[in-house]
Amino acid sequence: MTPHAGPAERSALAARAAAIVTPELVAAYRRDGAVCLRGILQPHEVQRLARGIDANLAAPSPRAIVASRPEDPGFFIEDFCNWQHNADYRDTALATALPEAAALLMQSRSVRLYHDHMLTKEPGTRAPTPWHQDQPYYNIDGMQNISFWIPVDPVPRAATLEFVAGSHRGPWLMPRSFMDQQAKWFPEGALADLPDIEGHRADHEILGWALQPGDLVAFQMLTLHASAGSPTRRRVFSLRYIGDDTRHAPRRWKTSPEFPGLAERLPAGAEMDDPLFPRVLGP
Repeated sequence: MTPHAGPAERSALAARAAAIVTPELVAAYRRDGAVCLRGILQPHEVQRLARGIDANLAAPSPRAIVASRPEDPGFFIEDFCNWQHNADYRDTALATALPEAAALLMQSRSVRLYHDHMLTKEPGTRAPTPWHQDQPYYNIDGMQNISFWIPVDPVPRAATLEFVAGSHRGPWLMPRSFMDQQAKWFPEGALADLPDIEGHRADHEILGWALQPGDLVAFQMLTLHASAGSPTRRRVFSLRYIGDDTRHAPRRWKTSPEFPGLAERLPAGAEMDDPLFPRVLGP
């Protein structure tokens, strides 16, 4: 149990989550692998998160990467794993209704924080986020996992994250680097390549939602997703949580993000019981 929220506060947060994450929404998540939660964060929580993102942008960590090219009229930056050093990120991850919402959608008794990921596209950014699954980049196995994509700026439908409904049921597809499409994770040919979703959009059920601050989209880590560039500023904080069936899956290559030294502390197949992944809910 996180020290940031006592039992009474957790009970109130659970009630808030249950009012938003209805049984119908849970069923849609299981069916489609992605849903939209409206108003899950309160205005003061959005303001706190925006403050944390702005502090991160002012002082990126050594893990930050620029995901746009020099000729792009905008700018796309990402940063990872900063919750331990950014109090606003930490409070968002641990002391809001988000862990309770994650438990309901994952149908998991336990919830651990896996990692955080900041993604900001400045006005006029053309760089898209190409279609991909998240889990093949990671060091975990299991189906009880979830990502929350949380904007603190309004996001129009054209610039939002899109999903291929039902793709969380698999198969795993080859993860490639976004800038040069290199297979730097699984060996070339080990997994099937991604189909041309963008060129055949009519062949897929594609989901996406315009979002206001306080809203988020939730998706399973195998769900195929992508987004376009953004004409306006788009500051997003993504939180990844893991549940009961998640197990450590050390890789022979550098994961994204990487967790240096974890393989020496945590054997393959073990629960993610490590200070890097605090348990927020559950036994």
